[in-house]
Amino acid sequence: MLDTVPLQTRILDHADHYARWSGLAVGIVAAHHLVTRADGDIALPLVFAITAFGLCAVGGVLLGDALTLPPHETVRTASLAPRRIRDQVPPRMARLLLLQAGFLVALLVIGAVTASSVVDRPDRPGSVIDVTCGGIRTSLGPWPGLYYSGPMFAALAVATPVCVWALRRIADGTGDDQQRRDRAWAITGAWGLLVSSQLLLVVLMLLVALTDMACAGPLGAATVVAICPLGLLGMFCFGWSLATVVAPRAVGDEAAAEGAFDDE
Repeated sequence: MLDTVPLQTRILDHADHYARWSGLAVGIVAAHHLVTRADGDIALPLVFAITAFGLCAVGGVLLGDALTLPPHETVRTASLAPRRIRDQVPPRMARLLLLQAGFLVALLVIGAVTASSVVDRPDRPGSVIDVTCGGIRTSLGPWPGLYYSGPMFAALAVATPVCVWALRRIADGTGDDQQRRDRAWAITGAWGLLVSSQLLLVVLMLLVALTDMACAGPLGAATVVAICPLGLLGMFCFGWSLATVVAPRAVGDEAAAEGAFDDE
């Protein structure tokens, strides 16, 4: 039989896929452009590149969700049970991503409090940390002070409430449970990409600063040991988030199964 579905309809049916993939592609191109631009400080272009990639990924997923067609159904049914955001997002990974975000904010706050300015570069406030090495005061960097963490805080402040609003919109919207969870997983993965990439960058900056010279002392060595597990956490969350954005497919869990039984 000939395919009677119009080409425009078939394209719109997969518009969310195209938007998500386009967001990732634009993010990669933008990150490459930013990180390769001529600058005396390689850390700041890297901060902008990571931030741009995460925001483009979030924007692509949100655009794809807005382009998602409503379900083609003649009879709509509704459940008396209220829909909650936590029932749509991945139960375990959502907690892990929130924990990761908490660590990221804590590191950024600590970096901002402990950072200082470069002596000969007053235009870079909060970009290094001052330590005493052999009785001589020296600076270690790049350090995640406000000079570097400002764009990260701004990206989180913009992306987080927008993603929460999108999840609320999905929970209250139309579609079957599987479709709503797929869309919610994609948004969760996009936000996870932004958070995990920023966490990896902050961990890298701390490692570079504290291992550049033997001046960090015992506290610096303890900090290196403490942040290494955060790097592993960031890599795991980044891989899961990327795979989820590329092909979100929510899997059943015990909470979802119980909710289905309660609705019957």
